[in-house]
Amino acid sequence: MDYMGGAFYRNILSISRSITFNQAKATFGFDNSSAIGRIHFPSIQAAPAFCSSFPEIFGTRKDIPCLIPCAIDQDPYFRLTRDVAQPLKHKKPSLIHSQFLPALQGITSKMSSSIDSTAVFMNDTPAQIKNKINKYAFSGGQTSLEEHRQFGGNPDVDVAYQYLTYFLEDDEEVAQLADGYRKGEISTGEMKARCIKVLQEFIGEIQERAKSVSDQLLADLQNPSFPRKFASLDKK
Repeated sequence: MDYMGGAFYRNILSISRSITFNQAKATFGFDNSSAIGRIHFPSIQAAPAFCSSFPEIFGTRKDIPCLIPCAIDQDPYFRLTRDVAQPLKHKKPSLIHSQFLPALQGITSKMSSSIDSTAVFMNDTPAQIKNKINKYAFSGGQTSLEEHRQFGGNPDVDVAYQYLTYFLEDDEEVAQLADGYRKGEISTGEMKARCIKVLQEFIGEIQERAKSVSDQLLADLQNPSFPRKFASLDKK
């Protein structure tokens, strides 16, 4: 509520007037028992896709399109946004669909912030990361090392490998790991060890950078009046 006033809220109202209940029901499966907040939420989700929601940056301009990286589950919101954009004299947003990072239990499960064993969190210690990957990460390997050497594993369902496809920047090494795993040359333990090292380094770097973010800097960045280098974007 601290940040949803002014132009942002006016756009929410304009969008909410442009989306009918029938449209929302067809898109999201709402029925007569759905809470009014759920029905109204698509208009809130859509508003940041319009540049005029941020007059401190873009002034009153409506001609700057928005590029939205999101997972496929967010697609319905922005399909509706595209439908109402032009009638409201805004540019239609575009999407880049990203893949879901699988939960530790495998590609058919889902992460939960309330279930610690489903994910590696950004505040996890190196020891916690190691324990989670070793204990909970679903393996695409065989039931024994002997069978794994003989038949190989499946990197397509192996969570440690899947995480490496996200966080290991060396594409050649990623390909070699997949090939070696399929041939049984790389064991599940070795795959998990590589994943642990990469995640510990990646998360550790972010944690170090986060230490330099002060409460004052957070307050400044959330203050619409705080001077920004890109203020010239409000001019055509």
